[in-house]
Amino acid sequence: QVQLVESGGGLVQAGGSLRLSCAASGRTFSRYAMGWFRQAPGKEREFVATVTRGGGSTYYRDSVKGRFTISRDNAKNTMYLQMNSLKPEDTAVYYCASKDASIYSGSYYFRLPTDYDYWGQGTQVTVSS
Repeated sequence: QVQLVESGGGLVQAGGSLRLSCAASGRTFSRYAMGWFRQAPGKEREFVATVTRGGGSTYYRDSVKGRFTISRDNAKNTMYLQMNSLKPEDTAVYYCASKDASIYSGSYYFRLPTDYDYWGQGTQVTVSS
């Protein structure tokens, strides 16, 4: 079992930046593909970004490309989401998620919430205009 804990959310003005972190328990972090999702009030949870097990490949939703950067440090069991040029429409609760991808070779991008096995509790990001 993996436990995920997000941190780094907060209130920021439009155009500002935040860095989210997702700390994972356990010694097998490198088995897991990792992803960030977000959910705004009254909306479905949506994919934001994903990173492969080794961190070498990433994939983003179109609306955050060029503004957000996903990364991971397997030695620290931690994943990050650097968010720049934030917009009010980025306001949401942000969740990190993990998927055991040890059986996959190559770069697979998991973009559906149902692809993932474990979830964090979420961290609120609010962008004011």
